[in-house]
Amino acid sequence: MTYTTLHNVLLAANPPVRKSTSHAHDKHKIQAQLLRIEGQVRGVQAMVKDDQYCVDVLTQLSAIVAATRSVGLAVLDSHIRGCVVGTCPHGHHDQEDPLAELSSAIERFVKSAA
Repeated sequence: MTYTTLHNVLLAANPPVRKSTSHAHDKHKIQAQLLRIEGQVRGVQAMVKDDQYCVDVLTQLSAIVAATRSVGLAVLDSHIRGCVVGTCPHGHHDQEDPLAELSSAIERFVKSAA
């Protein structure tokens, strides 16, 4: 196995961690929303443990899904504004790379949020 092949195999197994500052202006809002969701999940765990009414559990789960979708949209909006429209710090040399990445991210998000 050549060095290049081995390097590519290792990169595929352990992709580099990319960082972004595109959501810096919304970071506190996003973190607050995630903490709220975490509390909601713990509340649902307690509801299940305490054998609470199924419809009430489902109502809380629906709220968690809606809150998660809201956070996802906020992150997606930040990505669009920071990496697609703005200057991308990830080494993209033309607009096709971030647009393709954006399309893929939207596709994954829509599938998971449906």
